[in-house]
Amino acid sequence: MTKPRTRIQARNSKAILEAALDVFSQHGFRGATLDQIAEVAGLSKPNLLYYFPSKEAVHTALLSQLLRTWLDPLRAMNPDGEPVAEIMAYVRRKLELSRDFPRESRLFANEILQGAPRMRAAIEGDLKTLVDEKAAVLSAWMDQGKIARLPPVHLIFSIWALTQHYADFDVQVRAVLGPGHDPFTEAGDFLETLFAKLLSPYLS
Repeated sequence: MTKPRTRIQARNSKAILEAALDVFSQHGFRGATLDQIAEVAGLSKPNLLYYFPSKEAVHTALLSQLLRTWLDPLRAMNPDGEPVAEIMAYVRRKLELSRDFPRESRLFANEILQGAPRMRAAIEGDLKTLVDEKAAVLSAWMDQGKIARLPPVHLIFSIWALTQHYADFDVQVRAVLGPGHDPFTEAGDFLETLFAKLLSPYLS
């Protein structure tokens, strides 16, 4: 039987994952080292290895934690809610995640660009299962004439693309917009208009 973690162990694990997020988001998996992570976490390398036996173990734990965070807004989409309101709430939550967790978004994007070697099972498992479930909800709303008929999975993809862009390409977005702009406020207004028109069953 596994003993529960002490408060110190929980604190150190959290510090390691927070440090790893900094290091991996800056240097990528290949460029990051355990020495860098330990230094940022304020721990010795042997102490870090007590919690995580390898760089891959740290990275995998971080990605698993991130995937849970990323999927929570989609899980919150209520089949019994008002369809457009539920979809717009999901768009807003995804945009808020991009605003509040830019390092996590870039880490996830980098993993996907590398072929998802440490996340493929989770993507083909938990993520796909949830997307299929919510695609069925979207299809039911379409069948009921509550939203426009669109390919449901591609609708979800478009929400990911149009929200995560503001985290993954933050430097480009801010450079093109120039000073005096709040990318996320402006994006929120734009996306609300875009999806309200896209989802209207009267325009399809």
